[in-house]
Amino acid sequence: MKLRISNGRVIDPASQLDEPLDICIENGNIIALVNHDYDFSADQTIDATGLIVCPGLVDIYARLREPGQEHTATINSETRAAVAGGITTLCIPPDTEPVIDTQAVIELIEDRVKTAGRANVYTIGALTQKLQGKFLSEMAALKQAGCVGVSNGLTPIKSTLIQRRAMEYAATLKLTVFINASDPWLQDQGCIHEGTVSARLGLGGIPETAETIMVARDLLLIEQTGVSAHFHNLSTGKAVEMIRDAQNRGIPVTADVSAHHLHLSEHDIGNYDSFSHVLPPLRSIRDREQLQQGLRDGVISAICSNHQPLDNDAKLGPFAETTPGISGLETLLPLTMKLVDEDEISLQQAIANLTYHPAKILNINAGQLKVGGQADLCIINPNAHNECQPNKMISAGKNSPFAGWLFNHEVSHTIFNGQLVFTNTKASTLK
Repeated sequence: MKLRISNGRVIDPASQLDEPLDICIENGNIIALVNHDYDFSADQTIDATGLIVCPGLVDIYARLREPGQEHTATINSETRAAVAGGITTLCIPPDTEPVIDTQAVIELIEDRVKTAGRANVYTIGALTQKLQGKFLSEMAALKQAGCVGVSNGLTPIKSTLIQRRAMEYAATLKLTVFINASDPWLQDQGCIHEGTVSARLGLGGIPETAETIMVARDLLLIEQTGVSAHFHNLSTGKAVEMIRDAQNRGIPVTADVSAHHLHLSEHDIGNYDSFSHVLPPLRSIRDREQLQQGLRDGVISAICSNHQPLDNDAKLGPFAETTPGISGLETLLPLTMKLVDEDEISLQQAIANLTYHPAKILNINAGQLKVGGQADLCIINPNAHNECQPNKMISAGKNSPFAGWLFNHEVSHTIFNGQLVFTNTKASTLK
């Protein structure tokens, strides 16, 4: 199919492009970025007048629940939700069921992704076998099978020696180690940030040191081993400063933050609102401000959804007994653009944090618009006015604390591999 996107404001942070252009697409690739008078006979034309045209979004951290928890969500259901949110590339952690520690599991996921046919899904392989923290995984085989890095998911490795050996092995393979920094002993049975709100509600608190102690340990090991590393889902301002210092000293480390941690704090839990039950927990207002500052300064270079779709029962019951997690694919873009509306970050920076920067961290060919490259694009209406209604989300998970929030940006079209995979109509029109 020959597709032309005309009259749009084309923004590509990778090339510092921000100007009105037409994009011509053929056989799944971008063949021209040109002025409107360029001669190109298209089978279909999308008039993007007044709209923003950018690379398809890259979500560096999302759980799709398949394999293992298909009763909650599937690759098919969540890639439908992803493209509705302008996301054409996703990266999933290794703690699926079974764990991503063999080529067979990777091939299973790739087959399901190919069948869905709406987005690219990259895998992070297990750092240790079965994520048990005892024996190193076959990282060379995982890399050969297509994993973009290795991680132990949400299960910290207790032995510092094994953590060191794993990093050394990953370094020899030039594999990035992805880290969720949390000390399980300090976290214990906590469910929200340790502070005034936890004391008022009588809930077990998770101190900031549960994050910062593990960040400190792993930064020292990263410096010793020379491995490239990336920290997922930072939640504390002190961790941001620790990573800032490491980057200033030339240590190869990057970080991301979830969109909800940039907007919410412990106070949004109110009177036991389980939809705000997440891990890492929502921290103080000061932490939220420091996360935003880290984003502005480039210490944090990617914004992720930390998408965790849950069934309805998971958020019922006493707060501490509910399952943590937010369905975030469809709110990733509007929450990020809300930061632009509030003058927290620039439009260019917002798009970079959702496209080029996460793609660069993953070392994949995505998140940019270039002639000859795969045509993955997101078209955004910057003048939309919508109320977030979780019950109307396409994701199988409706668990969102943003019900009633007003957003000023929405996805108009999503193009994956040159094909129009989403238009701003009911989900049932997707084929």
